[in-house]
Order: sequence, then C-alpha cells, then structure tokens
Amino acid sequence: MNLHRAYLLFAAFYTALVAVGIIALMGGGGSPVILIQIGVGALAVTGLWGFMLGKGFMSPRIWRPLALFLAVGVVAQVVYLFTASPSGTVMAQLMIGIVFSIYLVWVLYVYGDRDRDWWATSEEIQGGKLLDELLTEHQGLRVEKREADRQATVTVTREGDRYRASVTRGQGENEEHFEERFSNPATLAFFIEKYTCISTDDFARQYSSSNRDDRNDQSTGEGAFA
Repeated sequence: MNLHRAYLLFAAFYTALVAVGIIALMGGGGSPVILIQIGVGALAVTGLWGFMLGKGFMSPRIWRPLALFLAVGVVAQVVYLFTASPSGTVMAQLMIGIVFSIYLVWVLYVYGDRDRDWWATSEEIQGGKLLDELLTEHQGLRVEKREADRQATVTVTREGDRYRASVTRGQGENEEHFEERFSNPATLAFFIEKYTCISTDDFARQYSSSNRDDRNDQSTGEGAFA
C-alpha cells in the first residue's frame, strides 16, 4: 500500500465516522452538543478530502482556525487523560482519538496554507509559470503602471526556491510599500493582481518588448562591425 492510498483510506475512515454520527442523530439519538460535533467533523472531513485530492474547497482562511480549534480539543483530552484517572476503556478511546486528531490537525493546518497550487485558478497558475520563465532569463523583474488615480511599482526577484515581491502602490497622494515572499509562483501571480493594478500580462508585454529591443541592438552591433 502506498502513502497516497493510506491517506485516502484515512479520509474514508473519518467520513464513515461522520456518516455514523449523522445516522445516529437522524434516529433520534444525541444532543445539541453532538450536532455541533458532527458539524465540525463534517467540515474537517471536507478539508481532509481537499488535501488528499489537491483541490481547494471553500476558503483557505477557515482551515487554520479550524485546525487550532481542534488542537485545543486535543490538548483538553490530554489534560483529562492525565488528571481524571479514567477507566481503561475510556483511556483507550481517548488515546485513539488523540492520535487520529493530531494527524487531522496537521492536515488542516497545511491545507490552510494559501501558498499552494490547490488554491490557485488556472489563470494564476499560467501567470505564475510566466513569471517563473521570465525570472530564468532575468535577474529581476520590474514593472511600473499608472491607471487613472492608481499607480504601482512591482519588483520581483527569486531567492533560492522562493520568490520576493516588493510593491509600492499609491492612490492620489497616499503611498505605501510592502514585501511578501512565496514558494509558489501561482500565489505570486495572485498577490500581484489582487493588491496592485499590475497583471502578469504587463510583465509579459514589457519583457517581450525588451527582448526584441535587445535582439535589435545585437543585430545593429553586428552590422556596424561587418
């Protein structure tokens, strides 16, 4: 059994637990607390499947808070385990729940990382590939743009396996400067287009024209020495 199949079986196991809880609730058993637990469990399973399948479900902003919420529950179970002296059966149930919950917390925390392909649109992935290709040809990229009363300057560089975007933007007389670093070029493209008036197409136009100018200069130089 490979690791991916083991992950899928793990997700199926959690899904089955939630399904059993829903069936029990529909049968008339349970309380409002159980209803809340099933709701949280169903949400966690959604994130778990998204992680396993490499697809973005809902919003990346909800998964890390959910992971922290579950982590608090794990800590509470650990404290209860060592302070309440539960019976052997309860102790076994708590330990099993803690082990499985720790993995779920880790998955949801990783899943909530915005700097991943599964949160990117196809346009952002293509824009990221474009920026990555341009950075293989140039040490850094810089684009300035003015649009109505908005203006922005974006400088993009690559530092090892990470990308740095330095932004200066303004509207009217107000101006601000900030930087962000990313490991995924698609997230870099998302960041530039969301927080400035500059798009990846602006980088493509500017550096394709600069490449043509460089080739023309080289041709002129060769003709001068001919």
